[in-house]
Amino acid sequence: MSLRVAIDTGGTFTDVVAIDDVSGAHYAIKTPSTPSDPSIGLVEGLNKATKAAKLKSSDVGQLLHGSTVATNAVLEHKFDGLGLLVTEGFRHIIEIARQSVPDGYGNSFFWVKPKRLVPLHLVREVPGRMTFKGEEITPLDEDAVVKAVGALNDKGVRCVGVCLMHGYANDAHERRVGEIIAEHFPDLFVSLSSVVLPEYREYERAMTTLIDVMVKPYCQTYLQRAAAKVSSNGKGPSLLIMQSNGGVVSDQTAAERPVTMLLSGPAAGVLGAAHMAQLAGYEDILTLDVGGTSTDVSLIEKLTPHVTSHSLVENYPVKTPMLDIATVGTGGGSLAWVDDYGGLKVGPQSGGADPGPICYGRGGRQPAVTDAAVVLGRLPGALVGGEIVLDVDAARAAYQALGSRFDMSAEEAAAGVFEIAAANQVHGIRQVTVHRGRDPANYALIAFGGAGGMFAADVADFLDIAIVISPPDPGNLSAFGLHVSDIKRDYIRTLVRQRSVADTNEIDAAWRDIEDRGRDEIAAEGVAPDKVILTRSGDLRYVGEGHEIEVSVPPGTVGDDAVEFLWKDFHRVHHDTFGFQYEGEQDVELVNLRVQALGSIHRPKVAEIEKGTDAIPTGQRPVYWRGDGWSDCPIYNRPDLGAGSTLVGPAVVEEYGSTVVVPAGWSLTVDAFGNLILEKRS
Repeated sequence: MSLRVAIDTGGTFTDVVAIDDVSGAHYAIKTPSTPSDPSIGLVEGLNKATKAAKLKSSDVGQLLHGSTVATNAVLEHKFDGLGLLVTEGFRHIIEIARQSVPDGYGNSFFWVKPKRLVPLHLVREVPGRMTFKGEEITPLDEDAVVKAVGALNDKGVRCVGVCLMHGYANDAHERRVGEIIAEHFPDLFVSLSSVVLPEYREYERAMTTLIDVMVKPYCQTYLQRAAAKVSSNGKGPSLLIMQSNGGVVSDQTAAERPVTMLLSGPAAGVLGAAHMAQLAGYEDILTLDVGGTSTDVSLIEKLTPHVTSHSLVENYPVKTPMLDIATVGTGGGSLAWVDDYGGLKVGPQSGGADPGPICYGRGGRQPAVTDAAVVLGRLPGALVGGEIVLDVDAARAAYQALGSRFDMSAEEAAAGVFEIAAANQVHGIRQVTVHRGRDPANYALIAFGGAGGMFAADVADFLDIAIVISPPDPGNLSAFGLHVSDIKRDYIRTLVRQRSVADTNEIDAAWRDIEDRGRDEIAAEGVAPDKVILTRSGDLRYVGEGHEIEVSVPPGTVGDDAVEFLWKDFHRVHHDTFGFQYEGEQDVELVNLRVQALGSIHRPKVAEIEKGTDAIPTGQRPVYWRGDGWSDCPIYNRPDLGAGSTLVGPAVVEEYGSTVVVPAGWSLTVDAFGNLILEKRS
């Protein structure tokens, strides 16, 4: 078995990167996604990969996969059949929620709480109580558990979240509830907060647990179906699933806690971007991943992606480690529309894979961003190696109709849609930069996804960014990112202790206990002991603060040194985050201990490309530039560009799965690894 295949399922296309470990050959493939059953697109992508490599399915030794199944279940509000079990007296946990009002609202009178994941009549209480120290006050009433779950079952509940008070400190009651449900109601899906998020703050713990159990039926069904389809005679390649934290785990592990799959695909793209940026010689970068439905952006500093444990999916809090990715609803398939006030808008509605943009000829009726690109001459007559022939006349007619509403020509309307789409993407980048005290002009922008190269220079112009990187096979970079990921699991334990009275031995012992669990579970994934890396960190705050920040401990630091580092470095991290610190003035409080267990797996080598000469265009076609109008523009075939090749915009560079637009005022150079480096000329 010599072939490793990575498959990233997106809203419009399923992207595949296959690597032959024997020959080192890379194969980048795209196939239309199948939203009704994503496993069909997965199998089709796998078949195309083996065909391209001229190998059999039995030659596939490893299959890595990033999926949007979990995310889509939340975005589509599939909340039916969801119930919650809580401690007696705490029925209103998710009704009360938090007092904060989202930014953008003047006050609470203008804000309507989002739909609750579980209506109050599907929340049930059970007697039994633990203290915050994990000491039992009242025994669990097992008969009440059977009665409560039975009542939920009678009301059509299929998925039950269990969030008992202080279950993070002592999980005995929750574990027993899980056993009772398995015994009496084996057909129900169950998630325990002590497994999903063993951390204090009941509201966030309950919400994360509910999200986990909500997506369980969809993820488990999909993963089982996918595993069965890629197996032959009961034998198939090992299947590893990308998680939101940027690591992979086995499909069985992913199915146990599917909440960790929420940003599966975008996370892989960030890893691939960091890897290629390193080869290009850049450490501080912004990622721009433009797919068919949305654009994902992230910040990478010193080649390390930012990670957060406080995320919102829609308006629902999810507390699980995730790469810090901001998403805006603008992609190649996003639809252009006019609001009630006569304003032109782009997204978040999308034509998706079916029917797709009008130019696909599959029944789309509303103009999309891809249709605008066709009208402006920025796309060739066919995509994906000729598989999708574009109907230019139909796209133009749609934009002619849209433009007539604003007394514009078709190309003026299309150019306006392009500018709005780019502005939406700029807003996403500002969320991860300007809103966090970073100047985007200090970073290089690496653009990928099928439509990333079309927007990159426009977005960079908005933000005064001078360097844009287009990696090889940018439309498949998220799939490539799966190849450069590691097996990774995150662990957390709440242990609230103030520095002035804390027992160093107690803290270190708790850390070591978590590490032992991490070693065992990573080993169960098939990783050799010498390939396991354990990293400690902790969440701390000043006594009296309402929220904590994470402080990472240098690898290899253990015992008293690790605990002391945590206390001392907190002041620096607090100052870097908020601009002030109170060292020597205010006591510090530990809230959570964290451990990340990482198992290194084989990473493919990116080969250098052959040196090239001056870039020679394959032809030219009219391209419309906002402000300049139509002009004949040289067209280049990316595979023809060797290392060292250069060109000056305006130009369009085309390849199998993507198009890179080089406007006037920009130049392009090809580096040794096939990255296109666009530089803004002064």
